[in-house]
Amino acid sequence: MDKIIAELYGKYDKNKPQLCRTSIETFAETVLGLIFSQHAQSHIETQQDFAEYFNKNKDVLKKILNCLEKDFHQEFDREQIITDFYTKLSTVADKLKLDAEFFQQQDPAAFNTDLVILSYPGFYAVCIYRVAHALSDLKVQYLPRVLSEYAHSKTGIDIHPHAKIGVPFFVDHGTGVVIGETCEIGDRVKIYQGVTLGALSVSKKKQGKKRHPTIEDDVLIYANATILGGRTLVGKNSTIGGNVWLTESVEENSTIVNEVTSV
Repeated sequence: MDKIIAELYGKYDKNKPQLCRTSIETFAETVLGLIFSQHAQSHIETQQDFAEYFNKNKDVLKKILNCLEKDFHQEFDREQIITDFYTKLSTVADKLKLDAEFFQQQDPAAFNTDLVILSYPGFYAVCIYRVAHALSDLKVQYLPRVLSEYAHSKTGIDIHPHAKIGVPFFVDHGTGVVIGETCEIGDRVKIYQGVTLGALSVSKKKQGKKRHPTIEDDVLIYANATILGGRTLVGKNSTIGGNVWLTESVEENSTIVNEVTSV
């Protein structure tokens, strides 16, 4: 066994930086507790309790940023990032409360927002997306993507932190949903499980370019629809039916469905 250990250690890339995933997962779980009491990891009754919880979350973020600065050689003003992030968190909280209300309004099975906040995977994925997006806006690298992949692993919903998503936003059931990096989504958009908002092709040459579709306000996209391409735009108030494959733009107030062929 010692020989096996020595051989594996010889191949172990010990000089590479190690961003602690445990710290990132702790941050993901505790930051939501600053917005929703249902997600708090400890009982919060007074402002002092809240301040202690806040400081614990801030300490975890500071540890992650220290790692990014030291081991990943990312240059930023750490204290300014922390201040700016928690300032942004107030706006994130406002958006998520609107999201929760929208979930409750759209789903007949949701009898109140508490149920949405506690149990809906689509809402959880949107929560982590909005936190990760706030960090990506501050030019923090690595952390936003790891956060989004953590939510992906828990919910089966893959939302890139750089995507731009309006308020409110509704993802029902959610498993298999993919929202790409350069996707732009308007307000009051509703999507169901298996929806892909992706690129027509994958190529490093397209890095930094608009590769994913634009979905305007009040669009409804049913299960397993696939919408591809940076030039593809779905106009306001449109409905995209289940299993539709779409690579061209759609005008406002359109309804796009698959034709059913009799056998």
